[in-house]
Amino acid sequence: MNTEPTEPVPESRQPLKPELRKRRPRYAGKHPRRFEEKYKEHQPEKYPETIDKVIASGKTPAGTHRPIMVEESLQVLALKAGEVIVDCTLGYGGHAQRFLEQIQPGGRLIGLDADPRELPKTEARLRELGFGPEVLTTVRSNFAGLPQILASVQLERVDAMFADLGVSSMQLDDPTRGFSTKRDGPLDMRMNPGRGQTASALLARLKAPELATLLQENADEPHASKLAEALAGRELQTTAALSQAIRKALPRVGSQELEAATRRVFQVLRIGINDEFSALETFLRNLPFCLNPGGRVAVLTFHSGEDRRVKKAFASGLREGVYAEISPEVIRASPEERFSNPRSSPAKLRWARVP
Repeated sequence: MNTEPTEPVPESRQPLKPELRKRRPRYAGKHPRRFEEKYKEHQPEKYPETIDKVIASGKTPAGTHRPIMVEESLQVLALKAGEVIVDCTLGYGGHAQRFLEQIQPGGRLIGLDADPRELPKTEARLRELGFGPEVLTTVRSNFAGLPQILASVQLERVDAMFADLGVSSMQLDDPTRGFSTKRDGPLDMRMNPGRGQTASALLARLKAPELATLLQENADEPHASKLAEALAGRELQTTAALSQAIRKALPRVGSQELEAATRRVFQVLRIGINDEFSALETFLRNLPFCLNPGGRVAVLTFHSGEDRRVKKAFASGLREGVYAEISPEVIRASPEERFSNPRSSPAKLRWARVP
């Protein structure tokens, strides 16, 4: 037997290793649970049949958003060809697409959104539908600085405005954003993930009396004191950890009321870290002075704190003569829409018109 050591094979003569290709994540059956696995629903143009089936079942396809009360919004805004409208919350662009169709030829839409992840995607979708820069201008901002935003695009006043104050389905469905209890994720909830403190940091900083006041004033929470004592100052890093802490704080509450309380706690933290009410109040003060004579505004709200502020601002504006007309009563989604899209159930639509 030859026991002499063999010479190493030169690197240049060694057989090449096949390059491993990274496989695309597989579609995990008919009913995948993980958000990342639902790639068919992230590509609606490639899988229209899948999207249609999801919608027919009364659900919203993952990574998309179904616009709420579109026809009702179009009716109250009464858009005409050549008009200029601001969509203050562009989101997925469902409302904006219909607005753009109504104001052509010659019209223009200014689309605002503070979310740096979703705004480029929505702009790309609308561009693919044929709406070029001369028709559609997007601005990454919330609506609080409305006069400054209009000045930045060489406008002083516009013919119509629309604001959908709800969190988009893209944000709710994505567990990495931390807006929902549907799937575990970091307790974040920032509309702009690169700016400001997270919901986890806010909760850790709040004292019990402060949190109780927020729960009472911003969500009409009946268990505000008990929840505040259990949650304030806690280092809770994930949505699942917060949900579990809420359950422990309310051991004798029924499942439906517990679910509602959990939604209200999440809502209050989201409002707080994004300073939503302050932005809304600033917007409501500015908007009538940013409308042309006869200009219209429509606002969709999704909880009592938002609706109270819009209702009060419109009523006050009517008394002061800032508005010539406001909606006599709130407009709700039709029974058919509430059945096919449950996220429309809490929505309330109010409108106003300047002289």
